[in-house]
Amino acid sequence: MFVIGNLLAAVAKIIDIGLTLYMWIIIARAVISWVNPDPFNPIVRFLTNVTEPVLYQIRRRIPLNLGGIDFTPILVILAIIFVQSFLVRSLAQLAVRLG
Repeated sequence: MFVIGNLLAAVAKIIDIGLTLYMWIIIARAVISWVNPDPFNPIVRFLTNVTEPVLYQIRRRIPLNLGGIDFTPILVILAIIFVQSFLVRSLAQLAVRLG
C-alpha cells in the first residue's frame, strides 16, 4: 500500500504546484491589465490565452464587474486557495495514512 501512498503524495504535490503556478499567472494577468499592454506582445498573449478560458466562464456565470473593476481574478484565486486547502491537503493526508 505504500506505493499507492507515494503515488497520491506525488499527485497532491503536482496539483499543488500547478495551482500555485496558475494563481501567479492570474496575478500577473491582473497586474498587466492595470496598464495598457500591447496585445501583440507574446507574454501578454500567453497570459491572456492561459487565463481567459477560466475567467470567461466565471464572468459569464457571475458578473463581478463593479464600477469598471473586474473582481473575477479574485474569485478564481479564492477558488484555487480553497482547492489547495481541501483537495490537496486531503490527498496528502490520505497518502500519509496509506504509507
